[in-house]
Amino acid sequence: MTPMLTMEDVHGAYGPSEAVHGVNLHIDEGEVVCIVGRNGAGKTSTFRCIVQDMIRVTKGSVRFKGQELAGLPPHRVVQMGIGYVPEDRRVFPTLSVMENLIVPRPMGSGKAKYWTIQKVFELFPPLEEFKSRLAGNLSGGQQQMLSIARSLLIDPVLLLLDEPHEGLAPLVAREVVNAIRHLKSTGVSLLLSEQHLHLVKDTADRIYVVDRGITVFDGTMEQFEQDPEIAKKYLMVVRQES
Repeated sequence: MTPMLTMEDVHGAYGPSEAVHGVNLHIDEGEVVCIVGRNGAGKTSTFRCIVQDMIRVTKGSVRFKGQELAGLPPHRVVQMGIGYVPEDRRVFPTLSVMENLIVPRPMGSGKAKYWTIQKVFELFPPLEEFKSRLAGNLSGGQQQMLSIARSLLIDPVLLLLDEPHEGLAPLVAREVVNAIRHLKSTGVSLLLSEQHLHLVKDTADRIYVVDRGITVFDGTMEQFEQDPEIAKKYLMVVRQES
C-alpha cells in the first residue's frame, strides 16, 4: 500500500538558515504517528515542511498521495486535505468561537461534509457553551479545542497536531487525548508532535525521534519503550507511566 504521506531526506530552511537536515518519515492511511524530540530538535519545522508554512524545502521530497507538496502555496496544501493545528493555536482572538468556526469554507468538491459545526460541538462540548465568547477570552485548553475544531471543518484526511497537550491542565489534556482517540476511530490519519508520551502511547501506531532536524529513530511505540537508550540519548527525559 502506498503511504498517504512520505518525506524523503527532507531539508528545509528559514531564509539562509537550515533547520531541517534530513527527515524521513511516512504515514499510512488511518495511522497515528508521533514525532518526539527535545525542544529545538526540528519537530515544528518538520510540520512546516509539510504545510509549506514559513519554511522553504531546499532538498528532498514531500509527497501527499503521490503529489509533491514542496513549492505549493499553503492554501493549496489545505485544499488537498491536510489540516494543521500549530503549537501557538492561531485562533482569531477578536472573533467569537462561532465566527472562528465559520472561517473554513467547503473546498469546492461538492461532496457532503463529514465534519460540521454540530459535530465539533459534540466532540468539544465547551465550545458550544461558549460559542458567543471571544476566542481571546478562552482558556488555553479551550483555544486548543477551538483550533482543532476549526481544522476539522475542512474535512481533512490527514491532521497535523503540533504539541496538542502543551501547557494544558491534566483534565483538559485528557479531553484532548479522548478527542484524538475518537478522530482515529473515524479514519483520519494523524501526525502528532508530542513531549508527553504517556498521553499518546496507547494511541500512536508508530513513533519517530528527531534530533537536530534529522530522523534518528523509526519504530513502534513498543520498540521505542524496549530501547531506553533512545530516550536517554535524544530526549533526556524519564518516560512517565500512565
